[in-house]
Amino acid sequence: MASQQDIKRRIRSVRSTHKITKAMELVSAAKLRRSQQRIVAMRPYANRMLELITSTAQALGTLHGLPLLEDRETRTVALVPLTGDRGLAGAFNAQVLRRSFALEHDLQAQGIAVKWLVSGKRGRSSLRFRKREIDTDWTGFSDRPEFAEAQAMAHHLGELYASAQVDAVLLVYNRFVTPIVQTVVEQEMLPLPKQVLEGFDEGSMPPPVRGEVLYEPDPEIILGRLIPAYLETEVYRALLESAASEHGARMSAMRNASKNAEELIDLLTLIMNRARQAAITQEILEVVAGADAL
Repeated sequence: MASQQDIKRRIRSVRSTHKITKAMELVSAAKLRRSQQRIVAMRPYANRMLELITSTAQALGTLHGLPLLEDRETRTVALVPLTGDRGLAGAFNAQVLRRSFALEHDLQAQGIAVKWLVSGKRGRSSLRFRKREIDTDWTGFSDRPEFAEAQAMAHHLGELYASAQVDAVLLVYNRFVTPIVQTVVEQEMLPLPKQVLEGFDEGSMPPPVRGEVLYEPDPEIILGRLIPAYLETEVYRALLESAASEHGARMSAMRNASKNAEELIDLLTLIMNRARQAAITQEILEVVAGADAL
């Protein structure tokens, strides 16, 4: 059985860990609230962007001649998992990578090559450990992405597609549902999904503008400028969703760790009290035995 000194040392160590996990939980909770506010703030802009693209595409009629709308045979797919730069977030990073590797397996079974691009240090290190060749990686902004980072990512993805280096672009990330629930989703960024150009179900978007619309310059030129902006907006939305999910997952993980630390401290305290009582009882027995011997 461990000595009282060893148990006290263990309790001090667990208490120190508990302070750290509790502080990380509070920090993640504060960051989560800010991330939720940023998601809510960008939704009106993103919805209006989708509405404008839909109405412009319908006015144009034909979509030939725009590089980012070219639909071709899929030979190479760019897989882009969005992970975090840090760990201690439960299954946040693992579930994104697990889905990405499953997609890679399915695509390769169909004879489709995979080009890896990754956001976040955890994803980059995991891909390198598994000997995957990484085309491009972006790091340093997973917990608080800015629009400039989304623009850089979207520009690079658009160049890969326009130059026919890849025939499709898939983003894999955690979509924020609640602070304790994050759902892994795969989103096809390029080519643009048909529902973006053909319109959405009633109720999923704000009511469109009614009446005759005059376009200046031509709708084709406007659409050619809107599509890169749409791509930037969708990448930014995915980064914000991933950031909120990361903070929620880390807050939940640190809360569980703090709870486990409290339970362990209680258990160790009970063990130490029992050891102290046993030592006192042993000393009393030794005194009584000595008195009887005299």
